[in-house]
Amino acid sequence: MRFKLDENLPLELSADLRTAGHDADTVIDENLKGAPDRLVIETALGASRILLTLDKGIANIVLHPQELHAGVVLFRPGSSGRAAVLDFVRSRLPLLFQNDLERRVTVVSATRIRFR
Repeated sequence: MRFKLDENLPLELSADLRTAGHDADTVIDENLKGAPDRLVIETALGASRILLTLDKGIANIVLHPQELHAGVVLFRPGSSGRAAVLDFVRSRLPLLFQNDLERRVTVVSATRIRFR
């Protein structure tokens, strides 16, 4: 799969994704830090990349309909802080890879993965 990490996720995750055999880049790599959500989504779509984020606004299907993105994965960790977020995402990646993530919004919480 092809992924793009939003600026609110730890950069080490791009290396984790590559190690797992996926193609990954970041919003930071493309000088999109601070860019409007719409531009980030369009850039990910143009590169056929599933966007990984903590940003609930990006995962809003009313503002950003599914036909306008390549896929969005919204992580909802129970606690904040860089280390906690990194551990949360890393622990859920293997299960996440077992699902079809393209053209849908996937919400990953502490207790489940759901799709919109």
